[in-house]
Amino acid sequence: MIRSLYTAVSGMIALEAKQDVITNNMANANTTAYKADDLKTKTFKEVMVQNRDKVVGGKNVTNKLGEITLGTRIDETYTKFTQGITSSTDRDTDFAIEGRGFFTVQRGNNTYYTRDGHFNINNEGYLVTDNGDYVMGRDINTGAITRMNFGSSKITFDTNNNIVLNGIPRYQLAISDFNDYNANLTKMGDNLYRGNNALAVNNANIKHKYLERSNVNLTNTMVDLMSTMRAFETNQKMVQMVDDTLGKAATQIGKV
Repeated sequence: MIRSLYTAVSGMIALEAKQDVITNNMANANTTAYKADDLKTKTFKEVMVQNRDKVVGGKNVTNKLGEITLGTRIDETYTKFTQGITSSTDRDTDFAIEGRGFFTVQRGNNTYYTRDGHFNINNEGYLVTDNGDYVMGRDINTGAITRMNFGSSKITFDTNNNIVLNGIPRYQLAISDFNDYNANLTKMGDNLYRGNNALAVNNANIKHKYLERSNVNLTNTMVDLMSTMRAFETNQKMVQMVDDTLGKAATQIGKV
């Protein structure tokens, strides 16, 4: 009886965590280039149930009844890096990546990565993210990876992925990629990722004056949320049923 209580409660804990992930996805459905998360669960290791009720030769011996699992536990949260739809914005500082790759940005002395190409020009003329982080690019003249200063120049983009300022090719966006996204990337908030083993990409498919939308499918997410809530309610009823049974065992059967 106690085992069934543990099983139901472990399921509630896992479902509550899954519900948190789903609601976070829904809250970010309109966030530029947001990548939806999902929760993996797995069962606890199976244990052998046995007793010594079996009598052989006048002695009680071990009687193996079979294996059971003691419920569900959270395995990991992973990110779905599928492509989001791109849409036109007609803003000179908006960029979208189609396919693999991430924009490289600098915050203080740290390097981060993002799919969010909604950039701006700050008061000093540098290309920055919405949070003021510097967008990194390759200086065409020197080949160095650096912050990109646009000043008040007219911005265009040519077929070779060159950012053209006042008719002169000046920079290329520093695009990075990773062999295994979930193994090498960690969400840091502000639509940024911390990455390991970054690889430089020279032939990324970049669209100027476009933004990538989130890859959250609201219809599927809502269905998933309803299923999760119903499963949680089922486990909740199971806990109540077990609790009532234990209460009767303690108060009524104990009087017999």
